Amino acid sequence: MDRAGDPRYSAAMDLILFDLDGTLINSEAILLAAQHETFARHGLAHPGREAGLGVVGLTLDIALMRLGGLPAPDAALAATYKEVFGAMRLQAQADAALDEPLFPGVSETLAALAGMPGVQLGIATGKSRRGADYIVERHGWQGLFARIQTADDAPSKPHPGMILRAMQETGAQPSRTAMVGDASFDIEMAVAAGVIPVAVSWGFQPVETLVALGARHVLARSTDLPGVLGLPEAVVVDASV
Repeated sequence: MDRAGDPRYSAAMDLILFDLDGTLINSEAILLAAQHETFARHGLAHPGREAGLGVVGLTLDIALMRLGGLPAPDAALAATYKEVFGAMRLQAQADAALDEPLFPGVSETLAALAGMPGVQLGIATGKSRRGADYIVERHGWQGLFARIQTADDAPSKPHPGMILRAMQETGAQPSRTAMVGDASFDIEMAVAAGVIPVAVSWGFQPVETLVALGARHVLARSTDLPGVLGLPEAVVVDASV
């Protein structure tokens, strides 16, 4: 089929990459709880909510190193976190306080974008492959994303490796590739890769920081994404974010 002949086709974008934590899913409660428990087990003082959310997006060993003010990554600390987080994931099945829901409008926006011929979707996350696969399976996203880049595949954000690899694998051009995220690392990564940096306003880091780092667009609602990227604006059910 000639995709360009489809009225929904737009050459405006080849590839749209999304961060997970703070962008598509609201994982604040479980991430902070796991950090606090991990630090407590190692006799470390947790520096607080802002600092805890400020490292989300980095690979685990680097995130914990920065959060704890350590001179180098600590394998034992990372191992404890993985154990604690795994247990909390199980607990979350019965404890809504540890849930990781989608932000409003995300499901509808992803479905609309996935229905646009010529547009490929991807994930670029500091999570491990196992963690990313869990989120994909939980939300029924199998087959939705053309590429899933994780901490197992490339250097930690803000290194542009995840984006560069995704573009290479999909044949996407930088000028028609966007990275959507809530953290400074996402915006820095996008700028370094030469793609369109898109910030979200509901995430874990201040919007002002993301704009200062080069975010070209700031989404007030996830449903605004097609419009700011020059794609057909979709009719969605929940446009609150």
